[in-house]
Amino acid sequence: MNTFQDLGLDVRLVKGVEALGFVTPTPIQLQAIPELLTGNRDLVGLAQTGTGKTAAFGLPLLQLIDIEYREPQALVLAPTRELCMQIYNDLQNFAVEMKGFDAVPVYGGASIQDQIRKIKRGVQVVVATPGRLIDLINRKALDLRKIKILVLDEADEMLNMGFKEDIDFILENTPDDRNTWLFSATMPREVKEISKNYMQNPFEIKTASNEKGNVNIEHCYAVVRAKDRYAALKRFVDANVEIFGIIFCRTKIETQEVAEHLMRDGYNADSLHGDLSQVQRDKVMSRYRERTLQLLVATDVAARGIDVQDVTHVIHYNLPDELENYMHRSGRTARAGKTGISIAIIHSKEITRIRQIEKSTGRTFKLLKVPNGMEVCEKQLMKLVKKIHDVEVDEKAISPYLDSIYEELKDLDRDQLIHRFVSIEFNRFLEYYKGAPDLNVDAKSGKSEGGSFGGGRSYGDPQNRMFINIGSKDGLDKGRLLRFICDTTGEKGASFGRIELKGVYSFVDVEPGMMDRVMKSLNGSKWKDRTVRTEVSGDNGPKKEGGDRGSRYRNDRSDRGGERRDFGPKRERSVGRKNEMHFDQGTWTAPNDWDPWKEEKQASKKKNKTAPATTSRKDKYKAKSKW
Repeated sequence: MNTFQDLGLDVRLVKGVEALGFVTPTPIQLQAIPELLTGNRDLVGLAQTGTGKTAAFGLPLLQLIDIEYREPQALVLAPTRELCMQIYNDLQNFAVEMKGFDAVPVYGGASIQDQIRKIKRGVQVVVATPGRLIDLINRKALDLRKIKILVLDEADEMLNMGFKEDIDFILENTPDDRNTWLFSATMPREVKEISKNYMQNPFEIKTASNEKGNVNIEHCYAVVRAKDRYAALKRFVDANVEIFGIIFCRTKIETQEVAEHLMRDGYNADSLHGDLSQVQRDKVMSRYRERTLQLLVATDVAARGIDVQDVTHVIHYNLPDELENYMHRSGRTARAGKTGISIAIIHSKEITRIRQIEKSTGRTFKLLKVPNGMEVCEKQLMKLVKKIHDVEVDEKAISPYLDSIYEELKDLDRDQLIHRFVSIEFNRFLEYYKGAPDLNVDAKSGKSEGGSFGGGRSYGDPQNRMFINIGSKDGLDKGRLLRFICDTTGEKGASFGRIELKGVYSFVDVEPGMMDRVMKSLNGSKWKDRTVRTEVSGDNGPKKEGGDRGSRYRNDRSDRGGERRDFGPKRERSVGRKNEMHFDQGTWTAPNDWDPWKEEKQASKKKNKTAPATTSRKDKYKAKSKW
């Protein structure tokens, strides 16, 4: 078995690596380190995240630089701030036994003056993102003429992020006799062009893990309806009681919304995306590394460079657009030889994409059922029992209170005590998941598999669907609306199901048997300056076929991408039957003389007046037919 010392590394570097707990080199390290230690080779390495490529280029880099010479001799380019900091920290850890070594991380969002001062004090290695590095070059604060080694890490991602011109500019400002080491997950045309234009006869490495992915990751997928993604996410989190995971979303907005919903529902979660300041990003990552955060909700770009140990689960809230991004996401778990689980929450039309990933990676995906309410409650119950069993008792602190405790509980026997202590926490989950529907969808038919724990909520019955006259134009989102309803009625969020938010009204599913009580509490209450009015969606007319709204909203088009039409600054109409009701200064009314079709009739008359003049009866008939 090969060791790091067998690869020809300096004993100081071997000690630094072993201090981190690494003994056996990974495949890419076995191939790359001996070649790079020669000091006269360009290299192209194709490797997925989590394969140990930072050590593959970092250890030879540290051995080849001159510690006594305090000028930049090596430059490492990375696409994101997180990856930049990860590489910097890894280099510092590898070089813990190398006295005199110093490096500087250079990235946007941090003080450029502090970075310039650090460079002037003397460093051997600069780890940078392209944008900030060019700022330093233009300010003449960094001289690249002495660079011996240039590393491009995650080259494909840098090009995807639009850094092509920046990379060309940086490469043109470094010496021609430098060694260039390029590492990438894929080899697109742009990466090949860099290899062709800026590298000399590079040695190529392609690891087996690059083709097949990390074999320690169990790949799974669950099929649900699109509207049930968030509910399915919570089920997986609740059923995996020791989860320490990353949830990936496609967009920054979705990332923020999912994180806010999780925090509102009591989970230790936060978001990581490009709209956060550097201080905010650092704070989030610090909390996650310290495990005060249980769940990190992130975009693909923001998660590049996240190297946190013992991530148990990666959950794909949406599948990424590119296969490579799926592999990078999944690679956040099962690092350093450990195991992990990757779960994709998809709808039935995305099954083909799962098959494409299987074909490309050679891995078989396991169909995973979303846990039902009883399964979640069972998991949480056993977690609570284990917590009680393992709790550390501070005898000295609790002893003054024991006599009072014994007196209070003297009428309870052993079994009763156990039942009551366990029920304190268990009842919360039992109440929440009572009536929880089965979220699973048959992968072939695309239909719900049906069944529920405890009876199930009725989402399709208009009699369980409440109309409320406030919506997004009143400054509400779904979370704020649910909070307003819960605060006003005193009911728990679990009592309400799907929410459809429109411009000046909304629909809310209410647990059967609670509608009268909820409406009584809400009617007449105030949201800002609006007096709240509610009614059962199924009232006033026959039920709408194929949907869950009452007939009065049958002609509403807001669910097709737009809000209702505006008939003046202070009046809107409810599109539907004539003389129904309209909104006027915060109140829904229905005056007898109000005609919601008036303006359309006037427009139609005006249009008819533009018909061409006719003379003959035949021409009049033709004109009438045309108009």
